[in-house]
Parts: sequence; C-alpha cells; structure tokens
Amino acid sequence: MSTWTEQLTAQAAPAAVLDVLTDPGACERWAPVPFETDDRGMRLRTGSRTRVEGRLAGRRVGFDVEVISADEEGLALRASGPIDLDVVYRLRPLSCGRASEVSASVAVRGDGLTGRVLAQATGALLGAGALRTAVARIAREAEDLAFAAAA
Repeated sequence: MSTWTEQLTAQAAPAAVLDVLTDPGACERWAPVPFETDDRGMRLRTGSRTRVEGRLAGRRVGFDVEVISADEEGLALRASGPIDLDVVYRLRPLSCGRASEVSASVAVRGDGLTGRVLAQATGALLGAGALRTAVARIAREAEDLAFAAAA
C-alpha cells in the first residue's frame, strides 16, 4: 500500500470546505481521478454508500464508496473496486474559524496483476500533482461559497 498526502490553507471556514467535500456534484469537479455518479442530489454522510465510475489507465472502472465519516473534522471514505482507496480529508479551523487547514491523504492498494497495474497508474497520477490540484480545487470552491455567502 502506498499513501500520498497534501496540505494547504483555504480562506473559508471548515463548514464551507465540508460542504464542497460532501457534495457529489462538486466532487466530480475536484476529484483527482475523474468519475461520475448518479447520486448528485444526495449529500455524502457518515454511513452512506454510493457507486462511482470513471476511467483509470484507459480502462473503465467502477467503485463502491462507503463514507466512514463526514463531520466538522472532515471526510473519510473507502472506495472498493479493482483497487482499494482509503481517502481522508481532515479540516482544522484557522483564523478564528474563517480559514481552514485542509489535509488530504490517499492510500492505494491493488491485488493481482490488474490491481497492481491500476494502483501504480493511480500512484503515478497522484504523485504527478493530481492530489495537489484536487485540494487546490476544493479550497477554491469553498472560498467561492464563502465569498458568495458573505455578499
């Protein structure tokens, strides 16, 4: 199993960041690996499950996603498919709650030949900056929400 991490500061309260993290429509915009879901209207909540599909290493893949936790501390989920992903986004309030430290961690496991190849491809994508880009998109979208709410 390999793990990738990123961290940055969003100029938005943790609640705004959590709103972006738990909105399936927003997730499609910021996810480090492009995917689609039919559950756009349903918020990700602790204990909820959904199915997502996308392309990885040129191959169409599907994952069953279980939300381990979704609360003021962040979002943790497990995606199971041809590879397994353990994903954690931790939130820490800064500046009296007007900003947030966003820490992301993605652990990737793959069994068998196909799983190992897809895990390596996912690792290459994450290592090449896809996770950093995803966290920056989360922050930008949360900042836009905070700005709109303040206007």
